[in-house]
Amino acid sequence: MALAKNRRRERTVDFWPGFVDALSTLLMAIMFLLTVFVLAQFLLSREITGRDEVLNRLNSQIAELTNLLALEKSGNQDLEDQLANLQSSLAAVESDRSRLQQLLNDGAGSSAVANAKVGELTSELSNQQQISQRAASQIELLNQQIAALRAQIAAVEQALQASEAKDATSQAQISDLGRRLNVALAARVQELNRYRSDFFGRLREILSDRENIRIVGDRFVFQSEVLFPVGASELDDAGRGEMDKLAMALLELAKEIPAEINWVLRVDGHTDNSPLSGAGRYRDNWELSSARATSVVKYLISKGVPANRLVAAGFGEFQPIAPGDTPEAKSQNRRIELKLTER
Repeated sequence: MALAKNRRRERTVDFWPGFVDALSTLLMAIMFLLTVFVLAQFLLSREITGRDEVLNRLNSQIAELTNLLALEKSGNQDLEDQLANLQSSLAAVESDRSRLQQLLNDGAGSSAVANAKVGELTSELSNQQQISQRAASQIELLNQQIAALRAQIAAVEQALQASEAKDATSQAQISDLGRRLNVALAARVQELNRYRSDFFGRLREILSDRENIRIVGDRFVFQSEVLFPVGASELDDAGRGEMDKLAMALLELAKEIPAEINWVLRVDGHTDNSPLSGAGRYRDNWELSSARATSVVKYLISKGVPANRLVAAGFGEFQPIAPGDTPEAKSQNRRIELKLTER
């Protein structure tokens, strides 16, 4: 009968932690994927925002250049109209000169008056020719300016096309990077979870099925009474014995985990909500929980566990796992938690 009860208890212990471990792994994977997705969206948003600002700036420059080109075209048209008027005036003066020259040749009128009139008309013709030359020079200058503006517009259009092509390439690279990162993170999480399961399985075999040493989620939990005297942070004889077993399991596991997995064992110290008097060695539960976690880490280092694979953290009474102020709840909250994770 006792053997049958033990078998049923073993089956219960085997199934329940596996279910919790699988659920925890799934939640961690989903959180990782969501974090990567949000980060990719944030980087893509920043990249697109920068491209939009460049596009808006280029469009503004094109609009300004277009307005300037329109003004230059309008000025060019005015000069062309002025040149046409001058040419018309020149033609009229030429006609008057020809007419007067004809009268002079025919002997009609006074020769002096005719000569004076011819001189005046010749001077006016020279002035008109100078004005026409200046107008032609201005027209040539405007044509050069228009050609330069067209070249600038073409350069701006080329820059705009290059920016759009670069933006499309960047988006494709970001998408590919996010996909590869998701695959790598999923593989890394699965591999670390496999070693975490192996580690907890070995600890379960080494430390046996004790009520005050158990697995909660992805953590291995020791009640403080197993390792420390009441109110103290130095391991007692029983606690050092348990830590010897833990160090042995860690050293064996370290040989199997690949070097590219940057794993650490996080040791978390927790206390109950009973305040300390402040007159002793520790002023509050923060110091007591940190000292207990540090004591465990230092002992494991003394047993050969690499220091760069260990992390100590104290949480005081602020992360309880059992609500209430009953002795049972306080006993459960006084604990040391071990979590195999990635740095």
